[in-house]
Amino acid sequence: MLNYYTACGMSEYTSASPSAEPVEQPAADASEQPIEAAPPEASPPVRRTLIGPFTARQIGLVNAFVVGVALVLFIATRPLGSDTATTIQPGVLPGASFYRISAETQGLQIGQRAPDFVGKNGDQDVRLTDLDGREIRLADFAGRPVWVVFWATWCPPCQQETPDIRAVYEANEADGLVVVAVDVQEDVDTVRRYTQTYGLGYRIGLDTYAAIMRTYGVFGLPTHYFIDRSGVIRDRYFGPLKRDQMEQRVALISQP
Repeated sequence: MLNYYTACGMSEYTSASPSAEPVEQPAADASEQPIEAAPPEASPPVRRTLIGPFTARQIGLVNAFVVGVALVLFIATRPLGSDTATTIQPGVLPGASFYRISAETQGLQIGQRAPDFVGKNGDQDVRLTDLDGREIRLADFAGRPVWVVFWATWCPPCQQETPDIRAVYEANEADGLVVVAVDVQEDVDTVRRYTQTYGLGYRIGLDTYAAIMRTYGVFGLPTHYFIDRSGVIRDRYFGPLKRDQMEQRVALISQP
């Protein structure tokens, strides 16, 4: 009985009237098509987060960029010199503020005859010139002690020792001392302003192509060569010198 009542849509507690006619259901419109269920929306891919909304990959890329920038700044700002031992020569080590500007070389040796101020720029010979474009030749100073220093206006240890070089030169100029300060790869106006600012009276050479630098085996600034009256290198130093060190070396090459 329960199945019968349920199939007829009545409660088992309702009496069915024998005269009741079955209710006809309206016919379905043939034009109406069954509505298909919309496919479920695709869920967005789950992003694995590490810190807040950022993924591990994004954080890794940011870290790599920061490390790269830091490395570039470190290389661009750190002094190129080193106070550690090198293979140059026992007892002649680069000073703590020595600025390396090229691959390390042995340089010219003590006891070697100093070469003239000439070098190569490609296949062309290049000579050292002063601020007015005139050539500077080592042969012009025959019989006189010559102190050659390679430097640049941007080089901090070069700037630091400039007043001492000037003072030692002025104290020994009457005895024939020649100082040739070879500026490496700077324009004439920059060097001229520097020499005027500091009142430098010794010879200033322009090594625009770093050709003379290569001839003398220079790989950093400042570099000093001390040449005696006969044109022989009696001492050399890679790095800045103190005034008493300058005076000792000048005395050495000034001997008759």
